[in-house]
Amino acid sequence: MMPTGDALQTVTDAVARHRADLISLSHSIHAEPELAFAEHRSCAKTQALVAERGFQVTPAAGGLDTAFRADYGSGELVIGICAEYDALPGIGHACGHNIIAASAVGTALALAEVADEIGITVALIGTPAEEAGGGKALLLNAGVFDDVAASVMLHPGPVDIAGARSLALSEVSVAYRGRESHAAVAPYLGINAADAVTVAQVAIGLLRQQLTPGQMMHGIVTDGGQAPNVIPAHAELLYTMRATDSASLDELEVRMFSCFAAGALAAGCTHEVTEVSPRYDALTPDPWLTTVFRAEMERLGRTPLPMDLEVSVPLGSTDMGNVTQVMPGVHPVVGIEANGASIHQPEFTAAAAGPSADKAVTEGSIMLARTVVALAQAPGERARVLQKMADRAAVQQQVKAGRG
Repeated sequence: MMPTGDALQTVTDAVARHRADLISLSHSIHAEPELAFAEHRSCAKTQALVAERGFQVTPAAGGLDTAFRADYGSGELVIGICAEYDALPGIGHACGHNIIAASAVGTALALAEVADEIGITVALIGTPAEEAGGGKALLLNAGVFDDVAASVMLHPGPVDIAGARSLALSEVSVAYRGRESHAAVAPYLGINAADAVTVAQVAIGLLRQQLTPGQMMHGIVTDGGQAPNVIPAHAELLYTMRATDSASLDELEVRMFSCFAAGALAAGCTHEVTEVSPRYDALTPDPWLTTVFRAEMERLGRTPLPMDLEVSVPLGSTDMGNVTQVMPGVHPVVGIEANGASIHQPEFTAAAAGPSADKAVTEGSIMLARTVVALAQAPGERARVLQKMADRAAVQQQVKAGRG
């Protein structure tokens, strides 16, 4: 299959034709923020435009109510385009997932125009619960990505980053159990679960000095008691741990779990640590796809961070990392103007429905679609990703045979 500029121009023109609908979708999702696994309106809105175009929609993909997969075409090269649409508690779309959803739809609609010409199947995958819950990890485990050879998506941010990296992440709740008693009449009869929380957090604070570079942790107290005159018999923490890779995260977890246990020991409580969502792996962007996307950024007049700085600007954590661990993929950051604000700030929420956010929707759609066209029309790279998918399928078959 020889490269042709016609397909590149076709996808560019297609996004321009759908511009008004894509921006309307972004603004509509932004106006009605929904939290993880409850994104019913946003999920329906994200499907609507591609359903009208003739995509075959599979609702509740992977058994998740607010997930879906919408397919178009019959080419052997299946390209997954990940759409996120969950918001954050209290501050709405401060991570700009409305932009992600709209740009994913724009990319899918554009690629549908050339699917037969370049021999691809377009798979728009609605992935819930990125902020909390690991929707993509759950969909991977459920087989929704089994036939996908490569996956793409983008994320808004304060700067342009072609080869964005992220940190591995795990999240746990820690429940302490003691015994109630009157705080003034008989405090000596109580076992104070809130004291266990305090000791654990002091231990964690002291641990920070000895962390390996790239490791970090942050948490909140989700239950510290119900009344000041009752020794609390139950208290609970919610902690996120991050590291540059899975091995470093394993090491951090061991040390953090010791801090949690120290709180229980000091206060005389029992405690239980529970994983509250699947682990997020670190992003490993495909070098070839990243190079193409960088060129697309520059073609549109954007200035992505230099390659030597990309590794020093982690993106936080994302379950797209789990996807890129098993197949080629990219998760670039497309910059929007937020007056100095960064993601997860209220100012970024406002910016996510502003003019530069609208520009990110359309330009992001164009850049992703043209990157996929380049992959489909580069014989060597096309063969590479197809071979990786075949190898993955063979391993999955071996695992199934072993279980049988």
